[in-house]
Amino acid sequence: VQLVESGGGLVQPGGSLRLSCRASGFTFSSLAMKWYRQAPGKERELVAFISSAGLTTNYADSVKGRFTISRDNARNTVSLQMNSLKPEDTAVYFCNMKRGWTEYWGQGTQVTVSS
Repeated sequence: VQLVESGGGLVQPGGSLRLSCRASGFTFSSLAMKWYRQAPGKERELVAFISSAGLTTNYADSVKGRFTISRDNARNTVSLQMNSLKPEDTAVYFCNMKRGWTEYWGQGTQVTVSS
């Protein structure tokens, strides 16, 4: 199993970024996917969830209305569109999948929101 994130970077407050996670080594279309983030000195927190077929999504209250999770099962990719970014969105963002009792994580991609 491999999860590889991309798309992070430095953006000004109010700006946008689109994160992507390319998955391999498992049947992507059969499993829900999640995005987490971890800010310096804070615990890792769940940001967004998407069901296996993409029909159900859920978001942390802090990002509702600003972030959108989506997936392309034909390309084994899950994305996170982040709009109206705030300095408090600064964190390392991780792609996550749980299969049975085992959780898998990507290496993370840094998002920094600063003027």
